[in-house]
Amino acid sequence: MAKDKEQEETTEVPEDEATGMTEDNAADDTAGDDAPAEQPAAAAPPQQRAAVEVDDSETICTYANFCRVTGSPEELIVDFALNPQPMGAPTSPIQIKQRTVMNYYTAKRLLAALQMSVQRHEAVFGVLETDITKRVATK
Repeated sequence: MAKDKEQEETTEVPEDEATGMTEDNAADDTAGDDAPAEQPAAAAPPQQRAAVEVDDSETICTYANFCRVTGSPEELIVDFALNPQPMGAPTSPIQIKQRTVMNYYTAKRLLAALQMSVQRHEAVFGVLETDITKRVATK
């Protein structure tokens, strides 16, 4: 039953949603400082939204409360893990469960998508305090 539900949830996502870019951001991203201020209407064809098909039927979902970012000149490496002791220094090594390697272009698109998502969340639910000691002290 759960498998059927997962397959039903496979949807097509517009390309701008998949990359986290809105049409306004995509237009701003392609325009440089040397771009003309106004473009004739006849020169710009109407934009069509490209659909990206997503199949998440083989996806394994895990939870992470620890993230480490390292990199090289060509790639960014993001490790995710579960820290069983989020307060204080861990007494045992944190076991990395998932590693994502991406180029810096993809990392920048991911950064923009995450920033937009966090801003939307904070607009609805309030500012997120990332310092755990401040969060615990206020409760």
